[in-house]
Amino acid sequence: MISRRNLLRGLFAGAVAAPLAGLPVAEAEAQTMWMAPPPPRRERVPPPRRGYVWIPGHWGWRAGAYVWVPGRWIAYRPGWHYAQPRWVRRGPRWVFVPGGWVRR
Repeated sequence: MISRRNLLRGLFAGAVAAPLAGLPVAEAEAQTMWMAPPPPRRERVPPPRRGYVWIPGHWGWRAGAYVWVPGRWIAYRPGWHYAQPRWVRRGPRWVFVPGGWVRR
């Protein structure tokens, strides 16, 4: 027979885990497309911010279409270099390479 204590534990665990079910899961495959992304957009870069690095915008892929992801300022990390997100042609396909910090 299930004790009241174990029942409450199960209900609590379910209540804690339920909101996590909607979180995105890391994709096992890279985004690959048959059509090339549009040319980059010209962006108006806001004034520099001390201790920050400007990350230019790029084309992303959502709901079956390329969408522009605007540039933004991110905090500088000493000893690191930011690799820009980009689309790379591999044979007849285009593969998205996400950006991120890379140690120098």
